[in-house]
Amino acid sequence: MNSISRVLMVISVLLSTANSFAQIKNLTTETIKILGNCETCKNAIEQAGNVKKTAQVDWNKDTQMAAIMYDNKKTTLNDILKRIALAGYDNEKFLAPDDVYAKLGDCCRYERTLKPNDKNNVSGMSMKSEHHHHSDNMAPSVNEPTQNISELKAIFEHYFSLKDALVKTDADMAAAKARDLSNALKAVEMGKLSTEEHTVWMKIKKDLTANAEGISKSKNISKQREAFALLSTGMYELGKVSKQDASIYYQHCPMYNNGKGANWLSKENTIKNPYYGSQMLTCGNTVETLN
Repeated sequence: MNSISRVLMVISVLLSTANSFAQIKNLTTETIKILGNCETCKNAIEQAGNVKKTAQVDWNKDTQMAAIMYDNKKTTLNDILKRIALAGYDNEKFLAPDDVYAKLGDCCRYERTLKPNDKNNVSGMSMKSEHHHHSDNMAPSVNEPTQNISELKAIFEHYFSLKDALVKTDADMAAAKARDLSNALKAVEMGKLSTEEHTVWMKIKKDLTANAEGISKSKNISKQREAFALLSTGMYELGKVSKQDASIYYQHCPMYNNGKGANWLSKENTIKNPYYGSQMLTCGNTVETLN
């Protein structure tokens, strides 16, 4: 593609996406090369980069160019491109981790032509793959978490507060704590997650949010506890890959749900059952210690 064609393509893409950000202040637009092959790649790239009212990515599979529009007071181009790299797609600033790239479907496994300090690289700030050597003029590895503990700590703290409200059989408090958790889930910046956390996060975020919102909208303690059991499954998956500043205890109640049982996470090893409260406060046991 010659330079004139590329400019025309960029203008066309930017115009097609401008309406989505017409009311956003502090708007910045960029065009970046992101490698990929197909419509599945397009969906994955745009899903990883998009943040409602904050960032929008429009990727063209024929040119492998993306128009990126974002509020520069709420996010940065690097944050957007890191999320895309963590989803498995090399771009001019960050390279996907090798293990994430290897898990892409056959149709999505593009040719990895971008390298650190490649001539197409913007300002030389390339994210290295695991097999590349680190140098002083390169950005840190995509596998190195940035502010990892603080980024996820709020989620676990709100979860524990919700658990405590259920232990007290306080439906109103549980609803309020679930709203806090829901807001914390929406505030997570995926670019600050490690590769392992990001992989799990992409699988569980939707269910975590749905269950937290379900609890927040209910005043029925039984319904809240049902949703909490599902919520706890996702929190356990996240807890296994998340680095916290203290141990987390994975605990089990064998009596709940007609003897089928249910699990939860706790900051303390002492059993305080959120599914029965004072009726069977100490029913259960610790089955695993995380961290």
